[in-house]
Amino acid sequence: MGDRWHVEVDRSVCVGSGMCASTAPGGFTLDSARQSHPGRSETDAAEEILAAAEGCPVEAITLTLLGSGEAVFPPEE
Repeated sequence: MGDRWHVEVDRSVCVGSGMCASTAPGGFTLDSARQSHPGRSETDAAEEILAAAEGCPVEAITLTLLGSGEAVFPPEE
């Protein structure tokens, strides 16, 4: 994966399960209200970031390609 991604967490959807922070410890943190935040809004594509997005129980994490805005996760249907 040589791409760069924009990482966003919809905190109005986030339920604070912490799965993202445990799957990708450097990629996500939880604040005192247990709301997830990306470690960086722009990052190199990484399997653990994708796994965290895929494992989010409420799909609060979106990944898009920098530049084009093409959806990485969730995939466009």
